[in-house]
Amino acid sequence: MKNKIYIFLLIIFTTISCDDYLDINDNPNGATTPPIKGLLSNVTYNSAINVYRTAYTSNYYVQYFASPNEASTTDIQERINTNSIWLNIYNIASDIYDMEKFALENNSVEYIGVAKTLMALNIGMAVDVYGDIPYSEAFSFETIVPKYDDDEELYTTILNLLDEAIVAFNQTNEGEALTASNDFIHGGDIEAWKKTAYALKARYLNHLSATSKYDKAAILDALSKSYTSNADDAELTTFQVRNPWGQVAINNAGLNLDGWLSEQLVDAMNGNTFGVFDPRLPLITNPLPNGSYVGTKNGVGRIGDGTVPFEVYLSTDGYYSSEDSPLFIITYPEMKFIEAEVQLRDNKPSEAYAAYLEGIRAHMEKLGVAAGDINSYLSNPVVAVGANNLTLKTIFKEKYIALFLSPETWVDARRNNYDYEDFELPLHHNSALGGQFIRRLDYPDSEYERNAANVPEVDLLTKIWWDQ
Repeated sequence: MKNKIYIFLLIIFTTISCDDYLDINDNPNGATTPPIKGLLSNVTYNSAINVYRTAYTSNYYVQYFASPNEASTTDIQERINTNSIWLNIYNIASDIYDMEKFALENNSVEYIGVAKTLMALNIGMAVDVYGDIPYSEAFSFETIVPKYDDDEELYTTILNLLDEAIVAFNQTNEGEALTASNDFIHGGDIEAWKKTAYALKARYLNHLSATSKYDKAAILDALSKSYTSNADDAELTTFQVRNPWGQVAINNAGLNLDGWLSEQLVDAMNGNTFGVFDPRLPLITNPLPNGSYVGTKNGVGRIGDGTVPFEVYLSTDGYYSSEDSPLFIITYPEMKFIEAEVQLRDNKPSEAYAAYLEGIRAHMEKLGVAAGDINSYLSNPVVAVGANNLTLKTIFKEKYIALFLSPETWVDARRNNYDYEDFELPLHHNSALGGQFIRRLDYPDSEYERNAANVPEVDLLTKIWWDQ
């Protein structure tokens, strides 16, 4: 409880930066300068929360979630107002920009490295769901209607930011050092931050698999310098109140209906789709009174009135959704599945297969699956396909489970054209999409209201540049 009060006070007293073009009436001459330690608290905490905010929407598109209400707007892929995602990313990006500016003035290379890493994370999330976004003019008081930068060019910026972060982490710090109590992701550990910069670099480079810029050697190099175990993961473990997925679980337990688990996810794990029961399922949700696991079909809504459980949802004691569960930004299992994909694309099936198996094992160990259950699952012929029979579809199938509740899964879904076993359009699917899966979010209402002249003309089928 003391930790939660401490975080609350840090966030309250340090979220006083200008927020740049989002707060167009601010006077730069009268702006209050927040302490750099306070900015560190704010940007580390809220960058992790932004991962949750983005994933909450994308969970429906990859069918981790299904709405308990029939034909819910997000569930059936209709246009929604995404002000919350957009504004929160830009609010935190503005604070990151300010933190880097103060760090540069004081030659605090540790803060510079963190700022560049988190800017890459937040801008990367925005590009991956919107495409073109404001960046080069987004943090200036002189420009209240910034231009939109090209999404392909922004990917170069993201990768440059990560390279610059790594350079900063390798330098001798002559300015203010990170403090463990203000760094809610890595507790002031510079080596951990450097691994995270490399992990993010591997992630964003791997997004380019369908483009001419796909560089397998560069990805493998970044992977070799990133995470080596679950202990390295970038995660948030202390919260103002509780893990936000824990609030979703509480809402469902209290019949305040929130996202339920999709039939797609549950059937992939309960044996219906692949013929093997995944021992991680009981660690995500609780069984129904009859001992079975049944998901909600997207677009259909719940069975009954919701007062008696006929379908499963996030449980209040689940690995991801208890009050104190960690909130993950990027993980070691993700690195192993990226490695498996790259090695297979490079015609190295043995190396790919070893990474694939390690990704599964690492994720199961993270969740606390018993050793015997891990070995049983890994030896099942459905999973133990052998190096010569390993396919990208098999890798993506297991990565889908290991990245549960991550916005990264929507990137994967678009990269592999939603090619998951038995993956179907939701009932009452948005007719404007003509039977095709959604490829992006529309820009938020706030942008059409204040920056309409610069907003690109897109629809929900307009692809992000890497989605080729």
